[in-house]
Amino acid sequence: MTGPLLDVVALGSAIVDVLATAQDADLDARGLVKGTMALVDDERADELYAGMGPAVEASGGSAANTVAGVASFGGSAAFIGKVRDDQFGEVFTHDMRAMGVAYDTPPATDGPATARCLVFVTPDAQRTMTTYLGAATGLGPDDVDTAVVASARYTYLEGYLWDPPEAISALRLAISAASHAGRQVALSLSDPFCVDRHRNDFLELVDDHVDVLFANEVEIMSLFEVTTPADAFDAIRRRGRCKLAAVTLGPGGSAILTPDGVIERPAVPVDDVVDTTGAGDLYAAGFLHGLASGAGLVQCADRGSLAAAEVISHVGARPLVPLASLLERGTG
Repeated sequence: MTGPLLDVVALGSAIVDVLATAQDADLDARGLVKGTMALVDDERADELYAGMGPAVEASGGSAANTVAGVASFGGSAAFIGKVRDDQFGEVFTHDMRAMGVAYDTPPATDGPATARCLVFVTPDAQRTMTTYLGAATGLGPDDVDTAVVASARYTYLEGYLWDPPEAISALRLAISAASHAGRQVALSLSDPFCVDRHRNDFLELVDDHVDVLFANEVEIMSLFEVTTPADAFDAIRRRGRCKLAAVTLGPGGSAILTPDGVIERPAVPVDDVVDTTGAGDLYAAGFLHGLASGAGLVQCADRGSLAAAEVISHVGARPLVPLASLLERGTG
């Protein structure tokens, strides 16, 4: 890729979120447990989708949300993830590009359909989700443009992808390309169950390849099998390469591990928390944008909290207002 360096390139699951309102009785009729997330196959996904009311369809996925946030801050970002050449694949591609994210991964021409997350929102703002991973699991080394990775200041990896063998190979290729180009590698632990499945692999990444680690307090404690975030930070210090970790603490704000100690920062107050989906993704967006633009770590953490506060104030995992405008008003 020619031109200036990208701020962030992310590798993750390319998912289309399909959001519709529903009543508790609708969930019961469909056999859904309110407030949960369940993986489903294509047949079940098609059945649920056919029965949904009027819906909003928008690109989603954890790492995709993060680079969308980077772009909303005015940063330069790219995304690598797999869709199918179908309607949902077109929705995902259009949304990412409309957000200002470079997205050029070739769509699959056969095999599973584009991944989608069907989200049923009840009047109490609870979200009940069913996810079909579909084509997202087909990401492989051939989909990784190493020149794009080498051009990015930060390569951001989604822990959720550490399941399919081909996707693991793709992530390792990206790590190698970033390392050879002298760039930084960031990893999101994604989910405590994901950590439980891949603890040894994640520890190897943290020891040998990761420069910036993102997690919430449950994930970081699970990774090191300890009972407090402070114990997890001590474990990171003892291990080696990873010198910077950003841990979100929900309403408690965030804690940043540095070689000199721990920086604690408060959360940005939100009058009405509507939907916490995407809070961690957008925190990472603000933090990475801060790092890429040369901001200090306090500013990076506050920028992350600003983005998280915006996204939890409404339904949906993407910002509704340009995050750059919030910075311009001096609120982050």
